[in-house]
Amino acid sequence: MTGIYDDMIHLPHHISGTHPHMEIIDRAAQFSPFAALTGHDAAIKETARLTDKRIELDEYEKDVMSERLQIIVDNIKEEPRIEVTYFRPDGKKDGGTYVTVTMRVKKVDLYMRILIMMDGNLIPIDDIINIDWHMFETMCDG
Repeated sequence: MTGIYDDMIHLPHHISGTHPHMEIIDRAAQFSPFAALTGHDAAIKETARLTDKRIELDEYEKDVMSERLQIIVDNIKEEPRIEVTYFRPDGKKDGGTYVTVTMRVKKVDLYMRILIMMDGNLIPIDDIINIDWHMFETMCDG
């Protein structure tokens, strides 16, 4: 075998006298991917995430909601199980999402304008766009 590197192929491995030996784990880190724009992907996803605009109820719809809330207040001892659709503001950008939940009502606080649910969830009355309860079908709600 005669090649151009035959003169150095059998030389001993060089060990530096000035630099310490690099561990294998540190050597592997040299070849890990580099992300120059850390967080850029997350920012793009956040920008692309859609939010809904808050729906403003007209006076008729507000009256219907008030009547339904009063019916719930009048029947609070039954711990009514209602379905509520309300606006949940987004903490990071304008808008939010509409959420529909079905829960039992513990209390309607008209002074603080919140529904207090049995599980401790608080729903701002001003964010509600719809309330359904089987009792509404048997009563006239305007």
